[in-house]
Amino acid sequence: MSGSRVLGRDSKVSLPSLRPKRSCDRGMGGCKSENYGLLKEFYIPDYILEPGLAAEGVLHMPDFPVLVFINSRSGGQLGGDLLTSYRVLLNKLQVHDLREEAPDKVLHKLYGNLERLKSNGDDFAAEIENRLKLIVAGGDGTASWLLGVVSDLKLARPPPIATVPLGTGNNLPFSFGWGKKNPGTDCQSVKSFLDQVKKAKEMKIDSWHIMMRMKAPKEGSCDPIAPLELPLSLHAFQRVSSTDSLNMEGYHTFHGGFWNYFSMGMDAQVSYAFHSERKLHPEKFKSQIVNQSTYAKLGCTQGWFCASLVHPSSRNIAQLANVKIMKRQGSWESLNIPRGIRSIICLNLPSFSGGLNPWGTPNQKKAQERDLTPPFVDDGLLEVVGFRDAWHGLVLLSPKGHGTRIAQAHRIRFEFQKAAADHTYMRIDGEPWKQPLPVDDDTVVVEISHLGQVKMLATKDCRSKSINDPSSHSSTNHIDDDDDEDHNEEYNEDSEERRKFGAADTFRIPDGVDVMARLS
Repeated sequence: MSGSRVLGRDSKVSLPSLRPKRSCDRGMGGCKSENYGLLKEFYIPDYILEPGLAAEGVLHMPDFPVLVFINSRSGGQLGGDLLTSYRVLLNKLQVHDLREEAPDKVLHKLYGNLERLKSNGDDFAAEIENRLKLIVAGGDGTASWLLGVVSDLKLARPPPIATVPLGTGNNLPFSFGWGKKNPGTDCQSVKSFLDQVKKAKEMKIDSWHIMMRMKAPKEGSCDPIAPLELPLSLHAFQRVSSTDSLNMEGYHTFHGGFWNYFSMGMDAQVSYAFHSERKLHPEKFKSQIVNQSTYAKLGCTQGWFCASLVHPSSRNIAQLANVKIMKRQGSWESLNIPRGIRSIICLNLPSFSGGLNPWGTPNQKKAQERDLTPPFVDDGLLEVVGFRDAWHGLVLLSPKGHGTRIAQAHRIRFEFQKAAADHTYMRIDGEPWKQPLPVDDDTVVVEISHLGQVKMLATKDCRSKSINDPSSHSSTNHIDDDDDEDHNEEYNEDSEERRKFGAADTFRIPDGVDVMARLS
């Protein structure tokens, strides 16, 4: 590489280009350039990031080059503060605000430049590509947005991704050991997180494709209705073009992807109300605690705690749609949905509603009787779980609690009943929408199928299990599930015991809220 010299990881040379040029003092815990220099083991030089620039001086090969994406609106003011700290510690060109730069444009530019440099014999660029890791800070929808972009690039060596918890649920970060509480935003906290990135292991997880097809309505629109503006994870959930292989004349077809879960029913309705309220009054949602409390209150006002009284039976899943599954490559088979199920979740990761595990771990006897396998994140199977209402969901807070285990499937198909309802609520990876259904159509179909894998970075506290990790198999054998309520429909909605459970986002009853009074 002309005009520059590459140093190995053990070289001890002063690097003028890595002297801090920016300062930031945000009060206590803020960053100051005299206290924090640029972190050379994560640093990517300008010419790699910006096409057309020349390499200057001595180049140090970073052990862990990272590209950082931050949703500056996430976590109240935390996203903006985090953005500032990362830009103090790293090259500002490798830290991107997702509200200003879409990740697909950033990555297309980067990988296009890397290909050009490699074709010119630049070994430094090739090694940067081999070592590159991505960091994304935001809610689950933000993380899924980046996962979708990386999947669409179809790279020969896709970079693994670390997730910073900066949302309300933070199910993706929690699944891989990054925690679920919003992080510190000062430079020391950022350095601590980067130290975890250095030690993290790579882990593959399944990607899932979702396709929705319906006849073009005679009047009106069937486009997904998002809360005031399109959620990030729905950017990929778009109507296919006329040249797409999925397109069918006379039909509207939409497709997208998810990595954590797809859900439909009452839980998505509550989530939709929460997101709508947050978009209308963002000033009220400045902290994670406030967000979770508001979420729980909306669960009451939307009837999630008293669904049998206020939720029409026509919107129960069994009345709303016929459900079919394909366990492995083979034929479709009808799936019996227990009566009273008002929310159905197709789960890929062991975290839902702020860290709860709806599937749990069946004991060996139950697993053999129902042909169930341990819930791995890379086995090409989704766990299908149902809930009757929020009271049912509260059992997740007990040590061996779980939802109604319905099936494990490689593909899932929902066929909506003609005129069963004029709409339903759906969400993928925490981002909800209201889905209109044509009343004159008897073949509205939502189909979920396996579509490759992506690589995540996982810490030692990772909760997800890999089918390729021998320790994952041994850890699932000793957890017994004595509860046999998978298909038990008899329960007491007004039981005092059900009021005593704790603090899940979707299912918690906030202090001072009288559920029954909400109905009057």
